[in-house]
Amino acid sequence: MTIAPHPIPKAAGSLPLLGHAIPLLRDNLGFIDSLRSYGRLVEIRLQPGQSTIVVNDPVLIRAMLVDLALTLDKGRFFEKMGQLLGDSVVTAAGAEHVRKRRQLQPAFRRTETARYVDLMRDQVSAVTDSWQPGQVLDVREVMVKLSLDMLAATVFSGSIDEDAFDELRHSLSVVMNGVGARIMLPDWVEKLPLPANRRFTAARDAVRATIDAAVTELRAADRDSGDMLSLLLKATDEETGQPLTAHQICSEILTLAVAGTETTASVLSWVLYELARHPDIDARVQDELDTVLGGRPVVFEDLAQLPYLERVIREALRLHHTGWLVTRRTLEPTRLGEWEIPAGTELAYCQHALFRDPTHFPDPLAFDPDRWLDETQQLPDGAFLPFGAGKHKCIGDRFALAEITTAVATLTRVWQLELVPGQSIRPVARATVRPSSLRMTTRPRAAA
Repeated sequence: MTIAPHPIPKAAGSLPLLGHAIPLLRDNLGFIDSLRSYGRLVEIRLQPGQSTIVVNDPVLIRAMLVDLALTLDKGRFFEKMGQLLGDSVVTAAGAEHVRKRRQLQPAFRRTETARYVDLMRDQVSAVTDSWQPGQVLDVREVMVKLSLDMLAATVFSGSIDEDAFDELRHSLSVVMNGVGARIMLPDWVEKLPLPANRRFTAARDAVRATIDAAVTELRAADRDSGDMLSLLLKATDEETGQPLTAHQICSEILTLAVAGTETTASVLSWVLYELARHPDIDARVQDELDTVLGGRPVVFEDLAQLPYLERVIREALRLHHTGWLVTRRTLEPTRLGEWEIPAGTELAYCQHALFRDPTHFPDPLAFDPDRWLDETQQLPDGAFLPFGAGKHKCIGDRFALAEITTAVATLTRVWQLELVPGQSIRPVARATVRPSSLRMTTRPRAAA
């Protein structure tokens, strides 16, 4: 006789028409984190008449991402991102995703990443050379600007002028905030004639217009500038054999822009925050950089020789992960662990909450890079997947790590950033998780 599993519990606080929008808008990270107390699965409502099953168990999360990938669609988060990105490698599913991934793959080869590191390093140096001792920085804003500068060098070869990039930065911020709100609110809200909806639409159109103009300009110039945009211009559609359309290229470049600015800027901000909070960790990073680099700039071959800095970045990805809601949707009745999940059900998990689970990470709120040296720590499959897993794993994971490592190694060799006293710094989740505010004062390194 088969024993039926316990029913999936329903989270308290759901309201008619609004579902769990109120607790999500009030404190989405706190609300999602509280769902762990319900057990391995818990049901919430993001949409009237639509269940979302939040998965808290890492083994079931890995099954969702890997074992069940063929029976799942991307789900709500990626539908909302599609309002900006269109039909890109991030939002596509199934065979279409595989095809788009193959088209992008050449841009992330090891040889390309090695060349990008020099461009990234030069952009970091150009930004930090303009700093003055004692200057107070809004670090996240500076890191967004720096990330966009690195994006300009690696994706556009500087073909977008400064005014256009300032507009792109502003518009991307508006759109990403809007995406974060639309994930939490029922769909009917975005159809209302609200100022926030008008701002979202205007910013989305402005972002796509800026990227479209860059694509059109480079295509008209008929030159290979050696950047990612040039690689995409040379790519062909596997089904038609024709070059990618301007719309297809724009969608993929927008994906790179979002991933390469929002997430990179947030991770860099958190790393600098933790180095300022932990002078002992900062000193170990500098000792390692001294040993490996001496007085010369970092190059691609150095990145694998910086294991302590790699652990610092990994710990920042654990404690301050930028992902707060990753979704999938069942295309057919699907078995997940003990439970039969009906077709059309939303599944979701939260990396930010999962990576702070004390069951898997002792003293989870402590920033401890050396926890990754503990060979007795047996993490279950799925407990730490900072770039996802399976066929939808982030295509730019190595690129992102190279970018972050290069930026930290270059910036911190010259400047030490100190926290401005009196701040309340907390994680805020919009489309990604980022610091609420982060003001820091520049101090030249004594050895610089």
